[in-house]
Amino acid sequence: MRKFETLLLLSPELSSETRASLLAGLKGVVEREGGKVIVEDAWGIRDLAYPVKKQMRGFYVRLEYTGPGALIAELERNIRIAEGVFKFVTVKLADAVEEVA
Repeated sequence: MRKFETLLLLSPELSSETRASLLAGLKGVVEREGGKVIVEDAWGIRDLAYPVKKQMRGFYVRLEYTGPGALIAELERNIRIAEGVFKFVTVKLADAVEEVA
Protein backbone atom coordinates (compact mmCIF):
# COMPACT_ATOMS: atom_id res chain seq x y z
CA MET A 1 0.00 0.00 0.00
CA ARG A 2 1.20 3.48 -0.86
CA LYS A 3 0.15 6.79 0.64
CA PHE A 4 -1.17 9.52 -1.68
CA GLU A 5 -2.54 13.03 -1.44
CA THR A 6 -4.86 14.70 -3.94
CA LEU A 7 -5.58 18.42 -3.87
CA LEU A 8 -8.79 19.43 -5.63
CA LEU A 9 -9.85 22.92 -6.73
CA LEU A 10 -13.64 23.01 -6.98
CA SER A 11 -15.98 25.65 -8.33
CA PRO A 12 -17.08 28.09 -5.61
CA GLU A 13 -20.57 28.07 -7.14
CA LEU A 14 -21.23 24.44 -6.14
CA SER A 15 -23.78 24.02 -3.37
CA SER A 16 -22.65 22.25 -0.21
CA GLU A 17 -24.88 19.26 -1.07
CA THR A 18 -23.38 18.95 -4.56
CA ARG A 19 -19.86 19.28 -3.16
CA ALA A 20 -20.58 16.63 -0.51
CA SER A 21 -21.97 14.18 -3.08
CA LEU A 22 -18.96 14.76 -5.38
CA LEU A 23 -16.52 14.06 -2.55
CA ALA A 24 -18.53 11.03 -1.41
CA GLY A 25 -18.32 9.66 -4.94
CA LEU A 26 -14.55 10.16 -5.07
CA LYS A 27 -14.10 8.52 -1.67
CA GLY A 28 -16.23 5.65 -2.96
CA VAL A 29 -13.85 5.22 -5.91
CA VAL A 30 -10.89 5.04 -3.52
CA GLU A 31 -12.59 2.38 -1.40
CA ARG A 32 -13.86 0.42 -4.41
CA GLU A 33 -10.31 0.21 -5.81
CA GLY A 34 -8.92 -1.20 -2.56
CA GLY A 35 -7.85 2.00 -0.83
CA LYS A 36 -8.75 3.75 2.38
CA VAL A 37 -9.36 7.49 2.90
CA ILE A 38 -7.38 8.76 5.89
CA VAL A 39 -8.14 12.49 5.87
CA GLU A 40 -10.62 14.71 4.04
CA ASP A 41 -9.58 18.30 4.70
CA ALA A 42 -11.82 21.09 3.33
CA TRP A 43 -9.86 24.34 3.21
CA GLY A 44 -12.82 26.40 2.05
CA ILE A 45 -13.07 29.18 -0.52
CA ARG A 46 -9.80 30.97 -1.26
CA ASP A 47 -8.69 33.66 -3.72
CA LEU A 48 -6.71 32.41 -6.72
CA ALA A 49 -3.51 33.96 -8.02
CA TYR A 50 -4.85 33.95 -11.58
CA PRO A 51 -8.21 33.26 -13.21
CA VAL A 52 -9.14 29.60 -13.70
CA LYS A 53 -12.09 29.10 -16.04
CA LYS A 54 -12.89 32.80 -15.58
CA GLN A 55 -13.13 32.44 -11.79
CA MET A 56 -10.95 34.26 -9.24
CA ARG A 57 -12.04 32.12 -6.27
CA GLY A 58 -12.09 28.38 -5.66
CA PHE A 59 -12.98 25.81 -2.99
CA TYR A 60 -9.97 23.69 -1.96
CA VAL A 61 -10.22 20.11 -0.69
CA ARG A 62 -7.31 17.84 0.28
CA LEU A 63 -7.76 14.05 0.30
CA GLU A 64 -5.13 11.84 1.93
CA TYR A 65 -5.48 8.10 1.35
CA THR A 66 -3.68 4.78 1.00
CA GLY A 67 -4.03 2.26 -1.78
CA PRO A 68 -2.38 0.47 -4.69
CA GLY A 69 -0.81 2.46 -7.51
CA ALA A 70 -3.53 1.43 -9.98
CA LEU A 71 -6.06 3.33 -7.87
CA ILE A 72 -4.71 6.68 -9.11
CA ALA A 73 -5.63 6.11 -12.75
CA GLU A 74 -9.26 5.31 -11.88
CA LEU A 75 -9.55 8.16 -9.37
CA GLU A 76 -8.13 10.74 -11.80
CA ARG A 77 -10.41 9.44 -14.57
CA ASN A 78 -13.41 10.06 -12.32
CA ILE A 79 -12.11 13.51 -11.34
CA ARG A 80 -11.71 14.51 -15.00
CA ILE A 81 -15.34 13.69 -15.84
CA ALA A 82 -16.78 15.25 -12.66
CA GLU A 83 -18.59 18.55 -13.04
CA GLY A 84 -17.28 21.43 -10.95
CA VAL A 85 -13.63 20.37 -10.62
CA PHE A 86 -11.33 23.07 -12.00
CA LYS A 87 -7.92 21.51 -11.29
CA PHE A 88 -6.34 18.70 -9.29
CA VAL A 89 -2.93 17.31 -8.45
CA THR A 90 -1.98 13.94 -6.96
CA VAL A 91 1.27 13.37 -5.06
CA LYS A 92 2.75 10.14 -3.68
CA LEU A 93 3.65 10.73 -0.02
CA ALA A 94 5.16 7.34 0.85
CA ASP A 95 6.07 4.13 -0.97
CA ALA A 96 5.19 1.63 1.73
CA VAL A 97 2.70 2.25 4.50
CA GLU A 98 1.96 -0.27 7.21
CA GLU A 99 -1.73 -0.96 7.65
CA VAL A 100 -2.94 -0.03 11.14
CA ALA A 101 -5.85 -2.05 12.50
